[in-house]
Amino acid sequence: MDMESFSAVHASDWQRLDELAGRHRLSGEEADELLRLYQRTSAHLSMVRSVAPESPLSATLSMRLSRARTRFTGARSNVAEDLVHFFVFALPAAFYRVRWLTVAVGAVFILIAVLAGIWAATTPGVIAATLGSESEIRQYVEQDFAAYYTENPAASFAGLVWTNNAWIALQAVAFGITGIWGPFVLYQNAMGVGTAGGVMAAYGELGQFFSLILPHGLMELTAVFIAVAAGLRIFWAWVAPGRQTRAASLAAEGRSLFTVALGLVIVLFLSGLVEGFVTGSSLPTWLRIGIGAALLAAYWAYTLILGGRAYRAGHRGDLSRRDTGDVLRTA
Repeated sequence: MDMESFSAVHASDWQRLDELAGRHRLSGEEADELLRLYQRTSAHLSMVRSVAPESPLSATLSMRLSRARTRFTGARSNVAEDLVHFFVFALPAAFYRVRWLTVAVGAVFILIAVLAGIWAATTPGVIAATLGSESEIRQYVEQDFAAYYTENPAASFAGLVWTNNAWIALQAVAFGITGIWGPFVLYQNAMGVGTAGGVMAAYGELGQFFSLILPHGLMELTAVFIAVAAGLRIFWAWVAPGRQTRAASLAAEGRSLFTVALGLVIVLFLSGLVEGFVTGSSLPTWLRIGIGAALLAAYWAYTLILGGRAYRAGHRGDLSRRDTGDVLRTA
């Protein structure tokens, strides 16, 4: 198909479609004409996509059809319906899709963290190279580690933690296509947590370490695992697209897994509240850890129960076919 000739022949129809879609009021005849032109342009788009699915003309026609569809259908749904669909179907299904990879990423993290902790606690000179003199190490173990969770007002600390961790999670998903950024974030966090644990263990404060890490860390670190898993899925969609084109595979996986990124903003907000108001509080250790464990259990129940149900019903966390546009499949 000669795209330039095709465009020249049908340009007047497309321009008329734009004109009618942009009017505030339409007569009955004009509304009928808009519908006819919309159907005709849809057929044109299918023809173009069958030959060149990722061409500029395909993208232009998709935008024109989207504007026209909005004109004669109005808003797709109300906000309440969109929120229900997101939280009951799209988000849990997206979490469900990466559940096993999340567990695998978590296992790798724990392995690296444990090895880093053993290395720091048992290798002479490592702690000194990390923290400095003996007095500085004592200051860190006896005061600074715990003070980190109590030295700032709980609300401001929770907000700071939330924005920082949400930004890291978004980067892990967004840059997951590289195949490098996610594993780097995972390794960096595992080394940091493991080394801190090794230092505390070497000075007999491992119990203090876990009492301050676990309340918020159970969910916070799981959120990191989820973000890395989502990023790796996007990377794999680009490397091994299957029967789809790389662009189509990457677009579908990217839309679905950015749903994960949006969900993690909420998950990390809750984790930040725990870190700000629970971790450094005077509550008993068992209760602080119990609150963190309950939050983690709620996440997995949401993912496995609602997510499994949504996934089996055909939801994948992607936009609806109406929003993404139908693609004409060819043999």
